[in-house]
Amino acid sequence: MNARKYDFDQPLDRRNTCSLKWDFCQKVLGVPDVIPMWVADMDFPAPPEVVEAIKKRAEHGAYGYPLVPDSFWTSIINWMKNRHNWEIKRDWLTRAPGVVPSLNICVQTYTSPGDKIIVQSPVYYPFFSAVENNGRRIVKNPLIYKDNRWQMDLADLRRKIDGRTRMLILCSPHNPVGRVWSREELEDLAEIIIEHDLLLVSDEIHEEHVYRGFKHLPISSLSPEIADRTITLTAASKAFNIAGLTTSIAIIPNEKLLNLYNIRTENLGLTTGNIFGLVALEAAYTHGQAWIEQLVEYLEGNMEFARRFFEERLPEIKFLKPEGTYLALLDCRSLGLPQPELNDFFLKKARVYFDQGPIFGEELEGFERMNLACPRQLLTEALQRIEKAVTELRTS
Repeated sequence: MNARKYDFDQPLDRRNTCSLKWDFCQKVLGVPDVIPMWVADMDFPAPPEVVEAIKKRAEHGAYGYPLVPDSFWTSIINWMKNRHNWEIKRDWLTRAPGVVPSLNICVQTYTSPGDKIIVQSPVYYPFFSAVENNGRRIVKNPLIYKDNRWQMDLADLRRKIDGRTRMLILCSPHNPVGRVWSREELEDLAEIIIEHDLLLVSDEIHEEHVYRGFKHLPISSLSPEIADRTITLTAASKAFNIAGLTTSIAIIPNEKLLNLYNIRTENLGLTTGNIFGLVALEAAYTHGQAWIEQLVEYLEGNMEFARRFFEERLPEIKFLKPEGTYLALLDCRSLGLPQPELNDFFLKKARVYFDQGPIFGEELEGFERMNLACPRQLLTEALQRIEKAVTELRTS
């Protein structure tokens, strides 16, 4: 039987749907007619199989407190085995309302106020708030941009670990620099984690968006030794565009660490799940293989389209094509605009809204983060708006 074909070119009007991504610019910033390419939220509907499962459950009419069915856990186990060649067990798994809440749960559970936690900046900015808002101390181990590629600085990491260092938070694949870490890089990092008896929290939520020539490797799958000290956080939310259903998972092979995590979530009153989130995740992981493969192919086409556009028509802006995620960095330093003016230039002149680079770390001064998970027609319009604004800037 032929695989179902999915249409990612179909426009999806999300205005006035209480969409953070689409309604923020007009309702909060007061700037209308902006193409939003900021928050990591795709402009594609969820897979039809997911929508159908949600509709079927909604038709029942009663939405009381749910139990988590065995089939929910089975879908996760099978997905990780078939998609990532990772054999996980049911008793390693627990549920959460999202990866960001889980980051905070991990910081609260496994560290104490004043402890040091390492982050590899520039990185997803909730890493910083999860540390600082809970009274812990951030230690930055900045990535190095070398040979047109961001790399870990493991020599710097070794120098910065001391007696108060308890944890490292890893982003894999990395948001916003788009790296898909190689086996060698992850093995070198794991060696340091084990040597210094640290805990590793690995945010792997972008694990499905990986392009040709690269492969996501869950760091916990490397060895029993690193698995014993790793908490892997992931979800179907980024992959299948169901983040609003607030359902994620934590994979924790160490029984003691798992029990501590579950005690914390119970104390915080986070044990009751979102009934539609449970249904959506199970449907995505059970039926979503063909959809995700076609999506990744489409996204890679968007990346290549944007790369050529900037290279041929906007050489002032350097497009850093990612190895994974649907997010890309734009190096705008050649425009010669200070960061506040750069942000205003894109928002008010080009009428395209990005996440400004420095929110991910000072290393990205003069950069913007661009979300390319949209129909190509919308991407084309956004690029043409940028081209027009840059042309006017050249002649001003």
